[in-house]
Amino acid sequence: MKYRTIGADPRHRREVSVLALGAMLFGSLTDERTSYAVLDRYVEAGGTFIDTSDNYAFWVDGGQGGHSEELLGRWRRSRGIGDEVVIATKLGARPLAPGTSYTDNPEGLSAKVIREAAERSRERLGVERLDLLYAHIDDPTIPQQETVEGFAALVEEGTVGLLGVSNQAIWRVERARALAAAAGLPGYEVLQYQHSHLRPRGDVPSDLFPDGSLGHAGAELLGYLRAEPDLTLVAYSPLLGGAYAREDKPLPSDYDHPGTPARLAVLREVARETGATVGQVVLAWQLGAELPVVPLAGASSVAQLEENLRAVELELTADQRARLDAAH
Repeated sequence: MKYRTIGADPRHRREVSVLALGAMLFGSLTDERTSYAVLDRYVEAGGTFIDTSDNYAFWVDGGQGGHSEELLGRWRRSRGIGDEVVIATKLGARPLAPGTSYTDNPEGLSAKVIREAAERSRERLGVERLDLLYAHIDDPTIPQQETVEGFAALVEEGTVGLLGVSNQAIWRVERARALAAAAGLPGYEVLQYQHSHLRPRGDVPSDLFPDGSLGHAGAELLGYLRAEPDLTLVAYSPLLGGAYAREDKPLPSDYDHPGTPARLAVLREVARETGATVGQVVLAWQLGAELPVVPLAGASSVAQLEENLRAVELELTADQRARLDAAH
């Protein structure tokens, strides 16, 4: 395994494995035995960065989530896991009632919710401090000053380490960080957005994003990372939920555009040259990127995890990387 540092503040920054493990479906669609086996192998391989959320996976049973955090808490206790493993979680998108969703009934980002939701996550995970806490989705109904101060209060109290943000417009991220800086408060240091080698259309509306997706790492976000070198991008769904590997799982519809075939062709070409899978090439491309990117990949079996782990040692040549970067 290889490692990198996330966060700039020496009081809170952490060294984490360059490949993060997504625990979204642990305890729900992925049963406990399989989840434990994947987690055990990940840690055995040197993995130290696990990602979850307080709303995972509410859509499986129509509840409010908590399955993943609860399983991770049981696993930590059964294995004697301490702060050597960094567990990141999120709040703001938990449905307030069973049968609802984050699009119509989210918990939001008020100071009250931030405090109460963080406390519940700490209890489920069985930790005194949340290593990394994200604002999962935006909450335009709450003044950003309140949200910024709500997160910062938990950092100053010692119950949260690093702060992160996901699925928000970059101008909103910058505004929140500017408010924090002006007040001398800790702000967002980790950005979690969907990012892969294939690029989706950004103009496809959804219930959460009526003007087009704000959840993908597009040109504006990547430019922001270049301008702010202390920030880290955690790239979720880098393997597009298995669509690179499984013929029975087509690419999402927002990848159906003229740029996709050219990028797929280069991926497959580099995979043939290296003897790796397309997914391993995608992960290696991110791992060796000029910008600070931590791929966040889930696994529903140890075999899937093993394939992802091998990408850490895959070294792309300068020519291969240039072709991957230039494809369009």
